[in-house]
Parts: sequence; structure tokens; C-alpha cells
Amino acid sequence: MLDDKIKSQLIRAQKNEITEHVIYNKLAEIEKDKNNKKALRKISEEELEHYRFWKKYTGKEVKPDSLNVLKYLLISRLFGITFGIKLMESGEKKAQVNYNAIAKKIQGAKAIEKDEEKHEQQLIKMIDEERLRYASSMVLGLNDALVELSGALAGLTFAIQNSQIIATTGLITGIAAALSMASSEYLSTKTEEADAKRGKNEKKKDPIKAATYTGAIYLITVFFLILPYLLISNLYMALAIMLAIVLIVIFVFTFYISVAKDLAFWKRFIETASVSFAIAGISFGIGAIVRTLWGIQI
Repeated sequence: MLDDKIKSQLIRAQKNEITEHVIYNKLAEIEKDKNNKKALRKISEEELEHYRFWKKYTGKEVKPDSLNVLKYLLISRLFGITFGIKLMESGEKKAQVNYNAIAKKIQGAKAIEKDEEKHEQQLIKMIDEERLRYASSMVLGLNDALVELSGALAGLTFAIQNSQIIATTGLITGIAAALSMASSEYLSTKTEEADAKRGKNEKKKDPIKAATYTGAIYLITVFFLILPYLLISNLYMALAIMLAIVLIVIFVFTFYISVAKDLAFWKRFIETASVSFAIAGISFGIGAIVRTLWGIQI
């Protein structure tokens, strides 16, 4: 006989399983890639099997959490299936179920937990998303834009002392740098493509797409960084807001890559932020020296 506490845990486990079953099933319905669709269907079926396992002990039908279904479907559409799934699987809902306590009363409970973790990870790895294949290209564009342009804008802030000229200079510099980075990524990916054909590595990225991702993320970052100088006449306020934007962009993008790629978040965040702010500080100092030595007055 199960006590009320264990039964409550089982019902919570049921709700988790049926909710994830619905999410995976709906993702499979809208997924165009056949292999991805197959993997999502498989995970969905396993979640339903787990739900039925718990139902044998509770004797109850449990409805999915419609709010979570909507939330993770939206996240998956906006940021990619892999990110949405991994964010969901790492959520607090799994921690709400005490499998150790349940295992003392129900044989096979721990096996369900291990089976779920093992199979889901295997199946998630089968999902092939374009945006993750080109994650390295996006990281390249973002990191270069953050480091180079934030440093340039910081230096120009003290050297020129005119927000409109700083914004214009930053835009021109940013566009030129974006084109340069895109062309470099194109040539680099062409080399990787040639190596893949000769069997030297397994990377198979389209050079044009890689260049597009790098250039696009660079230009988007440029726009956000020069925006304070277009809207605010106070130079140092614009500089402070620009640096705050740098921190926010680093935080958001690092979180995305860390979840999607199973990487350590805080280490990457601190490293990227430290480099960007160090370069900005050095550039600001160089701008001060240039202004003093050359006597620039704009």
C-alpha cells in the first residue's frame, strides 16, 4: 500500500511524463527533417510508456501541464529544438520527483529514471539542427564584434568626444569588419570542407551559410553597440550603456550555447566578459593618450 506522500510523488512524475510526451509529439509534428522527426517521436513514445508505468500504481489519469507545453514549444520555435529540450530536461520539474524515495516502494522506479536519462540523451544527440552546426560561426562573429567594436567605441569615446561621429565611425568600422570576418569564415570553412572530402575530419558545413551566420551576428551586435551613441548625447552615459549591453549580450548568448552544447556557463561567461572589458579599458586608455598627444578637439 502506497502512502499519500509517495502517491503524490508518483502523480507528479506522471504529470512530468505526459507533459513531455505532448511537447515531444507536437515538436515532431512541426519538424520537417525526417531524422529529427523520428527521434522526437521515439522520445515521445518513451515518455508515454513511463507515464503508463506510473499510472499502474496511481490508478489515475493525469493531464499535461498546458502552460509548460506552450512555454517549451515557444522556446523551441524561437531558439531551436535542442535548446528547448535541454532547457526543459534540466528544469526543476525533474527535481520535484524523489526517485530514491519511490524506489523503496516500487521496484523498477530507479530503472525508469536511468532509462529515461540514458535514452533521452542518446536520442537528443541524434537531432541535427542547422543553427547548432553553425554555432562556432556565430560564436566567432559575436566574440569578435564584442571585443573589437566595444574596444573601438571605448577608445573613440575619449578620443573624439562626439556621439554622432563615434556612432558613424563605429558603424563603418563594424560593417567593414563584418564583411572581413564573413569572408575569413568562408575561406576557413572551404578548407574544412576540402579536408572533410579527403576524410581528414567530419566537419561538413556550407561555406556560404557559415559566412552568413558569422557576418549576420557581427552586424546585429554592431547595431546594438552603437545604438546608445545614436540615442544619447552624453558620451559617458552612452559608453556605460554600451558596456551594459555587452554584458547582457554575453550573458544571453553564453547561456544559449551552454545549454545547447552542454558547456560550463559561468566559466565561459566570465572569460568572455573579462576579455571584452579588458580590451575596452585598454582602448579607452589609448584614446585618452591619442587625444592628449595629438590634441584632437572634435
